[in-house]
Amino acid sequence: MFVFILLLLSSAAWAQARPAALADTGGANLPAQQIGPNDLIAVSVYGAPEFSRTVRVGANGAVRLSMLPDPIEAKGLLPAALEAKIAEALRAEELIVDPVVTVTIAEYHSRPISLAGAVRNPVTFQADGPVTLLDALARAGGLSQEAGPEILVSRMQPGPDSEETAIVQRIPVKGLIDAADPELNLKLTGGEEIRVPEASKIFVVGNVKRPGAYPMPETAETTQLQVLALAEGLMPYASRQAFVYRRDPSTGIKNEIPIELKQIMKRKTPDVPLAANDILYIPDNTG
Repeated sequence: MFVFILLLLSSAAWAQARPAALADTGGANLPAQQIGPNDLIAVSVYGAPEFSRTVRVGANGAVRLSMLPDPIEAKGLLPAALEAKIAEALRAEELIVDPVVTVTIAEYHSRPISLAGAVRNPVTFQADGPVTLLDALARAGGLSQEAGPEILVSRMQPGPDSEETAIVQRIPVKGLIDAADPELNLKLTGGEEIRVPEASKIFVVGNVKRPGAYPMPETAETTQLQVLALAEGLMPYASRQAFVYRRDPSTGIKNEIPIELKQIMKRKTPDVPLAANDILYIPDNTG
């Protein structure tokens, strides 16, 4: 009985004096990555609840703790390295003889990854753990039907003069998704901007069965007969002469190019190649 009472008293005493490092800091312990500006971190100091709190890293990359006169640089450090710096600052100010410090990540705000362009749901999220390019595309709901053949991944890298420069990588969609090339499934660490440009289009209007905008393949030449096939052919009273409206990229002037459609369909004239953003117009046969 005496031993049982002694154990109860010991348990109660430990519950009252348990270390602050084991107490709930009010934030999730996310995977340890380098700390950046605006991240939310939880600091616990064993036996010193006045130092245990949740603080946000400043825009300059430093954190301030009560009773410490100088801010502590946290940018670019892992939690373990920041623990050592906080412990050293507490010893230097003679506040705690042998501090035991624990730093956990509650929220990441310095590792955004943004997806825009031809995706189903453009999104921006924080890389709070290992993320790949396919993971990011999945968060955006995948590619839309208007997506082009390439994905552009822009990230900042240190330059020769310690200035960051933007590096853009072009990832082919077929290689990433169809061929499942693991080297194209980039590892993302935060700070990347992912853009999916829309595919170039050719517009068909006039006397065809399905007028509309049709994606233009990037790997092969697109001709007028191919576009007419996509539009399911001509209507009964379509003219045998068509027109292509093409804008001059240097002047911005839109030019009208007549095409002898009847001669092309009789194979007496070569098929006409079309360019991106061309408008193919088939008028009525007024005769």
